[in-house]
Amino acid sequence: MSKLQDLRAKIDAREARIGVIGLGYVGLPLAVELGEAGFRVIGFDVDASKVRTLGEGRSYIGDVPSEDLRTQIDAGRFEATDDFSKLADVDVINICVPTPLRKTRDPDVSFIAAAVEEIRKHLHEGQLVILGSTTYPGTTHEFVIPMLLEGTDFEIGRDFSLAFAPERIDPANTKFKVKNVPKVVGGETALCTDLACAVFDTVFDVTVPVSSTQAAEMVKLLENTFRAINIGLANEVALMCEKLDLDVWEVIEAAATKPYGFMKFTPGPGLGGHCIPVDPAYLSWKMKSLNFPARFIELATEVNSGMPDHVVDRIAEMLNEDRLAVNGARILILGVAYKSGVDDMRESPALDVIAGLRARGGDIRYHDPFVPECTIDGESFKSVDLTDEALRSSDLVVVLTDHPNVDYDRVVTVGPRVFDTRNATKDVAADREKITKL
Repeated sequence: MSKLQDLRAKIDAREARIGVIGLGYVGLPLAVELGEAGFRVIGFDVDASKVRTLGEGRSYIGDVPSEDLRTQIDAGRFEATDDFSKLADVDVINICVPTPLRKTRDPDVSFIAAAVEEIRKHLHEGQLVILGSTTYPGTTHEFVIPMLLEGTDFEIGRDFSLAFAPERIDPANTKFKVKNVPKVVGGETALCTDLACAVFDTVFDVTVPVSSTQAAEMVKLLENTFRAINIGLANEVALMCEKLDLDVWEVIEAAATKPYGFMKFTPGPGLGGHCIPVDPAYLSWKMKSLNFPARFIELATEVNSGMPDHVVDRIAEMLNEDRLAVNGARILILGVAYKSGVDDMRESPALDVIAGLRARGGDIRYHDPFVPECTIDGESFKSVDLTDEALRSSDLVVVLTDHPNVDYDRVVTVGPRVFDTRNATKDVAADREKITKL
């Protein structure tokens, strides 16, 4: 029996030891789910403070209750470490590290490179390596393989296996969590695909094998590019409706009653999160290297990236109507996270809006029940309590994130005027003349 055949038997018997590199929004939920499936899991992270926190049984990810984490720790099925030499002890390695963009909008694969370098030091026969970080098509085949094979005579599919299986995490989504979102898997060989599917079949309700790592990488980019482009359309329609003196929210809700041929997307102050603002740029960058202009992506990016400035301009116009300037105006921001119900501020458009208002001299405060403090342009901010005094003392209240459990009726009644970029006040009945919507 070959060592890869032996690995399949160990996976089926839940005897394979699994490593997860990167214990963030993607890696930690996956690690806990693998533990619940019966595997012994080692989580790796370069952040020693995260390792300490997890070792104490405390989760810093909203979708992973600390109780679930402690259950796996107590059962001996999960441990966190910053000692990467323990990669030698695992049979399956999942790479779940960040893949941001550089300021030049080029892919930054340095975190992947660092993870792969650590794996290479401890790579042995019979291991399965799975890349889950979102990246451009060809990363696994053209970038990861040469790094792993350097200085070895290993052959993929004979000595060890390699696959790509993109994450599909949607923070705070209570309907679609890790297990009930189908898992796309593409291996470098058929055996690689089979082994990776065997691992994920223990966690996910459905696995979807595709023909190659490149196909799996493209699947992930298509999903998020589809969303970015359609959000760009919704944002452009919002700009059109503003010119036409129409309520874009009314238009979208009415269009969404069509039972076929229409999918509802909504406008907002800009794109946020790690995926939607970033992933299309990976595809666009890759296609530029092939002399193919990704015109839909570029246009959607132009529209979406312009929304924070548009929001700042609208705020200035509203203050001007009240004979006020942005300079010196007390502006209360509701929500700085990138989406409702999360503490995630990655690529949040609120950061650009606040920076734009501060550049014009605005006196900015914010309230966010999920983000107690943050840093914007090097300056620290703390969330203020949403008291009547905080509302009354503001010249304008701006809703940038439609968090739940905020009393928007009170915000409108007590506050001076409200600029709502998320339609959070749609159910407010009283004082609607005080509301201006995107």
